[in-house]
Amino acid sequence: MILIRHGESEFNVVFKKTRVDPGIRDPKLTPAGRAQIEAAVAQLQGRQCTRIMTSPYARTLESAVILAAALDLPIAVDPTIGERAAFACDVGSPGSDLRKRWPDLALHHIEETWWPPLVESDEALDTRCLAFRNGMNDAGDWRGTLVVSHWGFIRGLTGHRVENAQLVEFDPTAAHPGGGSVVSSERPC
Repeated sequence: MILIRHGESEFNVVFKKTRVDPGIRDPKLTPAGRAQIEAAVAQLQGRQCTRIMTSPYARTLESAVILAAALDLPIAVDPTIGERAAFACDVGSPGSDLRKRWPDLALHHIEETWWPPLVESDEALDTRCLAFRNGMNDAGDWRGTLVVSHWGFIRGLTGHRVENAQLVEFDPTAAHPGGGSVVSSERPC
């Protein structure tokens, strides 16, 4: 399984400079973020990906759509793999808005309020990460899955802090948290 963090978002641009929450709810990708995801396609070539799972945030949906088009893969949307809710950017868009914006994606199962409450505790995030890990392990079909997710969720699963569009090879059968190794990139994130 490959985990990938979404590309740079409007929130990321401001937060990196100020370390202050700019109050941007469910931010979109920047042009640089789209370019980061397009560049990640080269790292994914030959990795035998068979499907994409993504969280319902705009930045991950945009990233997943770019990857799906380039790799010719189906997309499944799962709120379980969303960000740890700690900032304004972690308040998502209502399910009805997502269905209007992405009419070609299967989003009928996404509730109006699908994101965790602010501020999600470390324990709640760990429970979500463990449920995802166990579900993928139990299903046994995790190989070939490309998961488009977030800094906090990836850190909760693997212990790694990743940059935008950075890949992590992940084995859900490993002890929690862990089972991931960051894929080095020749491009700066």
